[in-house]
Amino acid sequence: MQITIEQATTADIKELGLLYDTVCTHLENNINYPGWKKGIYPIEEDAAQAVREGSLYTAKTDGKIIGSVILRHEPEAAYASADWHTDLDYSDILVIYTFAIHPAYQNQGIGSKIMEFIKDHSQKTNIKAIRLDVHQKNTPAIQLYKKHGFQYIDTVDLGYSEFGLSEFELYQLLL
Repeated sequence: MQITIEQATTADIKELGLLYDTVCTHLENNINYPGWKKGIYPIEEDAAQAVREGSLYTAKTDGKIIGSVILRHEPEAAYASADWHTDLDYSDILVIYTFAIHPAYQNQGIGSKIMEFIKDHSQKTNIKAIRLDVHQKNTPAIQLYKKHGFQYIDTVDLGYSEFGLSEFELYQLLL
């Protein structure tokens, strides 16, 4: 399967909204590891905002979006409470958000291809670290991140306890 990963455009926004809905429906009908909620997060407007920022990337095969990720320089507020073991400015750091793979394409190596893209993109743009947070029960994502060299940093509350999501693990990959 030929996969291309590229920066998303406004023409991708509707399809990204459909991807998010499809992923959320799948999660609601199976094990909802990340705790995403259809109509709440992620939604089409999240994609639209990230496209406007230039921070959203899509993985496509045969012209169809099968995965996406948002890469920003802004952390969640709770990141400030963690000891990251390095003193870097966020202009030198990318934070992974809203990493999604279409259910029909899961367990086919797409997540690893996106992770390799993130690492390559980061090195080409002189990024010194990649950070992320992941719900502590999202074992498939945690396994993927560890497989790609991310190190556990801390567990924090990101303020989503009203959705039953209070404990998030922080990970970092130094480049």
